[in-house]
Amino acid sequence: MRVPNSVVLPVGTHVDCCQEEEVEKKRHDIMAKITAMLVERKSNLAHFINNLEGSEEPEFYVDQWERLKEMESCTLTLLNLVAVNCTDHHDIKKLEATILEHVKNEELFPEVIRVLPPVYRQVEAAIIDIAQSEEMADHGMMDLQYLLSKLSQREHLANLDRELLQDILRYLHCIGLVVWYEEIKHLESTVFLQPTFLITMFRLLVRYQLVQQLESIS
Repeated sequence: MRVPNSVVLPVGTHVDCCQEEEVEKKRHDIMAKITAMLVERKSNLAHFINNLEGSEEPEFYVDQWERLKEMESCTLTLLNLVAVNCTDHHDIKKLEATILEHVKNEELFPEVIRVLPPVYRQVEAAIIDIAQSEEMADHGMMDLQYLLSKLSQREHLANLDRELLQDILRYLHCIGLVVWYEEIKHLESTVFLQPTFLITMFRLLVRYQLVQQLESIS
């Protein structure tokens, strides 16, 4: 909701836990709730903006007003929910095909046809090579400066500087090849070359019925 021109594809899992006739009902219910949430958000933002504009000294609230106006201008495209049985490989492939179909839609993603400089592909290939090397730890975490030094050792990347690498990492983060939390101070110098490690870790920490499982421990 805070990212300009966002595109959101809701995915409903655990279809295998539902009766067949329940799936469409739940799909409709979820989409209705999301739509209602977006309408309420828009209404709340308009209300807050009106309050600031109608205050006795609006000049004191210029920063807040600008932030609210910026949030109000963030459009969000909501796609139809995809219901998935995660235990069925066919459903996973169906989800993959749906995502790819949307990503290639130039109306949703006008920049999909952007041509990247050759150095982007060179760095991408080099990072894949590093991530798959025997010296890479299973967790796939690497210091940003150390990654730059490793890449700079390659002949065609000898002139790679930190600023350009950061631009490329933002792109690679967007396409899911790496994970780089540059906006988090304690993680801005760490690049995750193996995103699947994070998925495994989150699965251990955030899981279905975790509270019940913890409460069952004496």
